Amino acid sequence: MEKWLVANKGADFESWSKTYGISPVLARIIRNRGLTDSSRVGMFLNGKLTDCHSPWLLTDMDRAVAGLCEAIGKGELIRVIGDYDVDGICSSYILTRGLRKLGARVDTAIPHRIHDGYGLNDHLIEEAAEDGVKWIVTCDNGIAASSQVQLAGELGMQVIITDHHEVPFEENGEERKELLPIAFAVVDPKRAEDTYPFSGICGAVVAYKLIGALTERMEENGGAPNMGDVLEELLEFAAFATVCDVMELADENRVLVKEGLKRIRRTQNPGLRALIQVNGLKQEEINVYHLGFVLGPCLNATGRLDTAKRALELLECTTVSEAVEIATQLKELNDSRKNLTLQGVELAEQYIEEKQLKKDKVWILYLPRVHESLAGIIAGRIREKYYHPVFVLTRGEDGVKGSGRSIESYHMYDGMSAVKQYFTRFGGHKMAAGLSMREEDLEAFRREINEKAALTEDDFIPRVHIDMVLPLSIADMGLAEELELLEPFGVGNPKPLFAQKDLLFVGASLMGKNRSMARFRVKCDNEEQKQMVYFGDAENFKTFLEEKYGPGSFDTLLAGQGSYPVSVVYQLGINNYQGRSQVQYILTNFC
Repeated sequence: MEKWLVANKGADFESWSKTYGISPVLARIIRNRGLTDSSRVGMFLNGKLTDCHSPWLLTDMDRAVAGLCEAIGKGELIRVIGDYDVDGICSSYILTRGLRKLGARVDTAIPHRIHDGYGLNDHLIEEAAEDGVKWIVTCDNGIAASSQVQLAGELGMQVIITDHHEVPFEENGEERKELLPIAFAVVDPKRAEDTYPFSGICGAVVAYKLIGALTERMEENGGAPNMGDVLEELLEFAAFATVCDVMELADENRVLVKEGLKRIRRTQNPGLRALIQVNGLKQEEINVYHLGFVLGPCLNATGRLDTAKRALELLECTTVSEAVEIATQLKELNDSRKNLTLQGVELAEQYIEEKQLKKDKVWILYLPRVHESLAGIIAGRIREKYYHPVFVLTRGEDGVKGSGRSIESYHMYDGMSAVKQYFTRFGGHKMAAGLSMREEDLEAFRREINEKAALTEDDFIPRVHIDMVLPLSIADMGLAEELELLEPFGVGNPKPLFAQKDLLFVGASLMGKNRSMARFRVKCDNEEQKQMVYFGDAENFKTFLEEKYGPGSFDTLLAGQGSYPVSVVYQLGINNYQGRSQVQYILTNFC
């Protein structure tokens, strides 16, 4: 069961249409993306890098830059400490590459997922002190590492935190007090006092902003090399991480990804070129899908099943042969990860049935045999199928570790903060989080987080957000071409969804390698017939049709003798095949 919601947001669509030379349909879709004034419409459609926000608006950016200028001037050793996912790897690369080009003595440490866990820990701090490090710069982590920052200070090191995760807090009645680490500088757009206009940037963008600000300051002081080519390259990885960390493609993120994709399509980075090559992709055709579902998982896989240092080595490669060798290893690791994930999802579904979790609001799955690095992926798969907030927990070297994925109506980080006494470490966002805890606290955690979850049965019904009702008869090539102005698509800027009530299905054929997908022939209200494709499981449509119109109705449709009204949600696009372009209607939902 789904709840279909047709957007009904008001604006002066005719004015927007005239100002920007777009159709009222496109203006309405843009309004549905949360834009309310004309100037923001202009940035959405035509935004440039110069429209992005100044890095100096980030709280403590001036202190971070001053500290790094001091470290570079004195020749003091700087250590970048990142994370083992795509955002952490790209952030580490951006900071290390940028700082090194600016003349810094810098090296990099990325925690091992199993041996070190997420972010800063005492071992990494002590190791840095032993190596003579004077400055630690975190990226994509550090905001929750107060004790480790304190230890660094005691050992004579300064810490600059660059992060984008939620700031830990404690509540006293209705008052919320942030628990910021006492570092030299804390650059995180999620800080309550931060003046940055858009808090939805990823760790790699924060790192990119820092290198940009540092470059600007050093240029003012006459001590910066030419950074043009380097900043161009670093933009590629800020865009890559934005997509892979599932940031909203709104505000400046949309500009950064749009411009970053242009550069990725002509990238000269040997590692990225090799990764594209071994995955059989055409560099000039790379899009958001390839970043998020093909290339990104390869970088992630090395941090899940091996060490993320290997992924960083790929980005730092200077020769094609070395890059291809590492890229091939990463792809093989990702292939292995896919198989392990399928096994883990099967175990998760068995656990749900055995433990009768469907009665709970927030599902806690304890799968001790599953590799801890796969917990987040499995949680995401279960969330997608059952539409519940879910934590997948596994047995780690030191207690229980795991990841959670949430739904639209449940703020996972706030929910965890309400029961934080059960965690040895935790952090995250509204939609995703990670944690460590003692095994003996599992049942109490499950019970209390459910007791405090203000969720109703209505919250577990998936929402389908429809942009507008639009008959197929007027969804033509002109509109399909205009919709390309909205790219890149992703979280916060999904592909537009249109609906039509009682579209007449008159024929069907099965397609795909396993004949599991379908192509339908439908009749529009003007009697014109069009093709509509369904990339989901055709068996689901067959079940629906036969429940609604009786046994044999799907066979009748396959015979081209159907006449079945079906209300549909669809996407409009263009199918380019063998030099020929056609309008494509993609069925996504039906009732």
